[in-house]
Amino acid sequence: MADTPFILQEHQFQRLKTVLARLCVECAARVVFLIDRDGQPIAFHGEIGDMDTTSFSSLAAGNVAATSSMAKLIGEDAFPCVVHEGEHESIYISIIGRSLLVVVFDERSTLSLVKIRSKRGSFEVAGILDEATTDSANFRINQNSFFSEITDEDIDSLFS
Repeated sequence: MADTPFILQEHQFQRLKTVLARLCVECAARVVFLIDRDGQPIAFHGEIGDMDTTSFSSLAAGNVAATSSMAKLIGEDAFPCVVHEGEHESIYISIIGRSLLVVVFDERSTLSLVKIRSKRGSFEVAGILDEATTDSANFRINQNSFFSEITDEDIDSLFS
C-alpha cells in the first residue's frame, strides 16, 4: 500500500476495541470489524461464530476496492460507504482513510441506526489511527537520528 506503515500501540488498540464494543451495542450489531484497506483484520468485537475473519476481511476490502473503481468510472471520487442488505443479515462498510469499519447486523437493527452510530464511531477510530500514525512517524524520526550518529569509522572499529 502506498501509505506509510504505522505501529499500533497496545493502549491505542485497547481504545479501538472499546469503540468497537460500544458501537456493537449501540447498533445492536452482530459483529463490528476494523479492517485495513489491504484486507487485514485489525480488530473486531461481537459474535463471529465460525466465520473466517481473515477471508471476510479480504473480501470486504476487495468489495470496497471494486466499488471505488466503479465510482471513478461514473465520475465520483469514491463512495464513502457500501451497504449490502440481505434477507436476514446486512453489512454496512464505512471507509475511514486507510481502514474500513464493517458492521454486520440483522433484523434487530436498522440501516439508519447503523449509519448514525457508525458516523460517530468512525470519527473516534480516525482519531486513534491518526494518533498511531503520528506516533509512528515520530518514532521513525527518533530512530533515524539515533542511527545517523553512527559513522563508517564506528562500524569499522567494531569489526577490526
